[in-house]
Amino acid sequence: MGTNLFTTPPLSLYIHIPWCVEKCPYCDFNSHALKSKIPEQDYVSALIADLDDDIARFNLKNRPLHSIFIGGGTPSLFSANAIESLLSQVLSRFEYGSSQNKLYKQKNIEITLEANPGTVEADKFIGFVKAGVTRLSIGVQSFESEKLLKLGRIHNVSQAQQAAKMATNAKSFGLKSFNLDLMHGLPNQSIENALDDLKTAISLKPDHLSWYQLTIEPNTAFHSKPPKLPQDETLWDIQDQGFKLLADAGYKQYEISAFSQAEKQCQHNLNYWQFGDYLGIGCGAHGKITDVSTGIIQRTIKVKHPKGYLDTNRKPLDHLITVNHKELPFEYMMNQLRLFSPFTLANYQRRTGLSIDTILPTLQLAKQKNLMSCTEIISSEEKWQVTPLGHRYLNDLLELFL
Repeated sequence: MGTNLFTTPPLSLYIHIPWCVEKCPYCDFNSHALKSKIPEQDYVSALIADLDDDIARFNLKNRPLHSIFIGGGTPSLFSANAIESLLSQVLSRFEYGSSQNKLYKQKNIEITLEANPGTVEADKFIGFVKAGVTRLSIGVQSFESEKLLKLGRIHNVSQAQQAAKMATNAKSFGLKSFNLDLMHGLPNQSIENALDDLKTAISLKPDHLSWYQLTIEPNTAFHSKPPKLPQDETLWDIQDQGFKLLADAGYKQYEISAFSQAEKQCQHNLNYWQFGDYLGIGCGAHGKITDVSTGIIQRTIKVKHPKGYLDTNRKPLDHLITVNHKELPFEYMMNQLRLFSPFTLANYQRRTGLSIDTILPTLQLAKQKNLMSCTEIISSEEKWQVTPLGHRYLNDLLELFL
């Protein structure tokens, strides 16, 4: 390790709740269709035991928590009481945590919960906020009935719009912001269809929009029976016109598929992209933890299937992997290059513990190819940033760092 700039990064917590009403044909996340009642209490107990194991394993008692993200699956299938029990137990285990949650609200800890816009879940929004959730992320995907059916979504258009309105209403109970998830490049989608979806989403005034292209992933129903997707030329037109619509509405693109109003970026996701640390608890959850004293970065993967995860005779940790130093330049860039903001070589040193000569020659090569640009700031520190060409050919750019 070649520098004394190596510093402990912010620590986030990802909590995975694996159950869904139905498995969507495009989804490659670790999610399982409900076959019976959710074992809420047992799963919350398993999550806390998992968390306690990680805290002891990595000696995290004195590290403050930066953010929490409850993802899935469909976390909003859980009751507000179960979410409150989970959060109060989690927060009590960290520095300036409190079983009352109030200290965390004062510290502006972002706590996100993913929700589906079915009426049953949307009715719970205020309960989730009272439980400590400060940010909702609502999986709309489309505002066109035919597209929702094709995507296997269980909600309809009016429920999607109603969920956004209920999230807006929840702000009077303490919700700080909400996100809408929206896809484009859907089966048989025209430019007009895609932009109409985006206009509808903008009209609902979310603080944040995740607008991303549908991709066909391995081990999904769409992979075995691929739908007909728009041509590349159509996809580029959708993006170009969509980016303009979003900018005109006051949304700034800060990550490949993330757009936000001023000061409403997702702090949890930013910590991922800036190569921060995160614990991952729950079925199949991934984590990354840095130990500056030893110079070691480790990754965790938890038991994937709910049955195994809920088995009290089995430990939740499935894999513990030490990241090879040679892999760190690529890992750092794979995250950082998703962002539209620049980074400095000092950032790289702080997050990886490596000297700048492990990455500078590749950055200079990327600059020669017009995939990255470099500007100097007052302190003689260089700022590196992906160019528009680099974003268009991001995979080619990333390959340089392998």
